[in-house]
Amino acid sequence: MDRVLIIDAMNMFFRSYITNPSISTNGNPIGGLKGFLQSLQKNVKDVNPNEVVICWDGGGGSKKRKAMAKDYKEGRSPIRLNRSIRQMTREQEIENKNWQMTRLFSYLNELPIIQLVFDDIEADDIISYVAQHPAYADWQKVIVSSDKDFFQLLDDKTVLIRPIQKKIMNKNGILEEYKIHPNNFALARAIVGDKTDNLQGVPGVGLPTVAKRFPFLGEEKSYTINDIVNHCEDNEEKNIKAYKNILDKKGAVGLNYTLMQLYAPLISAQSKSKIDFIITNFEYDYGLAAFKEMMIQDGFGQSSLGKLFETCNKITGENK
Repeated sequence: MDRVLIIDAMNMFFRSYITNPSISTNGNPIGGLKGFLQSLQKNVKDVNPNEVVICWDGGGGSKKRKAMAKDYKEGRSPIRLNRSIRQMTREQEIENKNWQMTRLFSYLNELPIIQLVFDDIEADDIISYVAQHPAYADWQKVIVSSDKDFFQLLDDKTVLIRPIQKKIMNKNGILEEYKIHPNNFALARAIVGDKTDNLQGVPGVGLPTVAKRFPFLGEEKSYTINDIVNHCEDNEEKNIKAYKNILDKKGAVGLNYTLMQLYAPLISAQSKSKIDFIITNFEYDYGLAAFKEMMIQDGFGQSSLGKLFETCNKITGENK
């Protein structure tokens, strides 16, 4: 089976930027840039993909979600390096971070790898659209992200690598661990909420409670907010606090679901057409010499990316 590797780029970049202390031979921090490429190499080594698609958050985040909930993702803590030694001011760190991210675009543009980014659209939606794209219908899809949002996309041909947790999740793993089917995972999380996105859930209700009180969410059938509400109303006489709290917060649960679900990604028809065109017409050019020249310019020093280069050679050869 052919295999496409789909990467949540911001998730991977910031994981490297925060934890990787690499300094260039020029004396500049390059942990986000260098760490991303090293992580990419590890992923292609482990997955051996036929194609790689890297998905970025667009400028401005999700315009559609912010139109529905103005406080969406508000109040997030600023990115901080997880080390005590600081060589730059806060302003210099921000400038360096932005340079690393921009420079990473340039590196990846030299590889036979698809990059997707659109203003006002989140990477989550792009990843969902790519994972469900007809071009990859018969392929195995391997998503790389630590984000639980992608649990809802897992099926017989889609798996999730969670680097921070050092886990590979598939449909059966989700069912075993959470007793909730991926087809209903967005619904379960809508009840629980997501503090990182500033989405308040139902008080006192976590995923174990959802699985216990709504066992039908473990079925493959896709259920709705109305099914949850009806179940709560049908069992009101049991005087179970979770049911009462959900009924009190059913409006918030409904909004959460609209914001959290990825089954129907929030992408305009125009952007979908652009993605379709890119996937169908992508030219797998490989600028290895230019890539290595940039590594010299940016002071990578000793850095082995041989397996990444080998995979790029394979991808180019298969698609030329």
